[in-house]
Amino acid sequence: MSSGLTKSMPTGRTPIPRDPIIQQASPAAALPGAEIALLGASLGASAGHLPTVMASGHPAHLVMCRSDCIVARLPEQARTGMLEVLRDGKRSNQIPLIVARQLSDGLHPVTSPAVSRSGMIFTTISGPRGKQTPVSIVRINPDGEGTPFTSGILNPTGVAIHPDGDLFVSSRAEGTIYRIDAGGDAQTYADGMGVATGIAFDADGNLFVGDRSGTIFKIAQGHSERDKQIFVFATLEPSVAAYHLAIGPDGTLFVTAPTLTSHDAIWAIDHDGAVRSWFRGLGRPQGLAVDADSNVYVAASLGGQRGLVRIDPDGRAELVVAGHAVVGVAFSPLGSTILTTSNAVFEVELGVNGTDV
Repeated sequence: MSSGLTKSMPTGRTPIPRDPIIQQASPAAALPGAEIALLGASLGASAGHLPTVMASGHPAHLVMCRSDCIVARLPEQARTGMLEVLRDGKRSNQIPLIVARQLSDGLHPVTSPAVSRSGMIFTTISGPRGKQTPVSIVRINPDGEGTPFTSGILNPTGVAIHPDGDLFVSSRAEGTIYRIDAGGDAQTYADGMGVATGIAFDADGNLFVGDRSGTIFKIAQGHSERDKQIFVFATLEPSVAAYHLAIGPDGTLFVTAPTLTSHDAIWAIDHDGAVRSWFRGLGRPQGLAVDADSNVYVAASLGGQRGLVRIDPDGRAELVVAGHAVVGVAFSPLGSTILTTSNAVFEVELGVNGTDV
């Protein structure tokens, strides 16, 4: 009698489903060729056969495989679509994956691009130190058509758009800031800026310039270009690569200054030039941008994964786009997010609203 009761009692264990189930893709957006993790159940090998991950109809390369997690490298031909796992003749549920669209390649961005109000993207062909490239700045329209915009700037690095619409570019080799008009003609705006790298405008048209040797300059907007004031706004530890700058909705200046550690910071500088460590724990943080809700997006590594990291105002960090060699980010007024890698420009639909700065 007791034996029969014992056999009919539940064991308390949850049966493992035999069909593969995907519960989440982490992150939910990626560049072609990036690695993503699929979390779920019954995803591992079965009867000695590995599962197959299909990304928008194309097989992905398995990097790691266990029952509750698969890490897969997306194929270069992957596009926005559905992910699924094929295992032992069974097909998993499908979940969506956003894949960035390449707009242009053959470039050399070293930080974030600049995007005009009409959606035109400006980025650099920076080149090796001290070497002049035939084209300095490339302009890319929303359809991905790129055309040369400016030549003659040695090692162009940071790009930013003035509230009046003109493009500004820093030359790290010359320590010079150039103002470029709508026709692509460049004029010197300020010089003596050290190793001028990242630049950013605030809402009043004041320009901040990051000299990677340890100085943040402020070029205060005057009544005319002749009466502008240039002074040291803040000082930081030197960077081995560059300073990258972005302005938040409240006027806070955010700066990354990558070093050789894997625990770098994002610095926040207030209106008076006071510097504080705003977030720490990133690997080689580079270009960054701030959205209308004060979330900071930065090209960096988080927990060993490279791509675009979002950090909310409370300091919670999450990888939102996976991608190797991501160096910069900007938000287009047309609604998309623009990413730069070390040789290309991508567009990805994240539903993020940028600021007007």
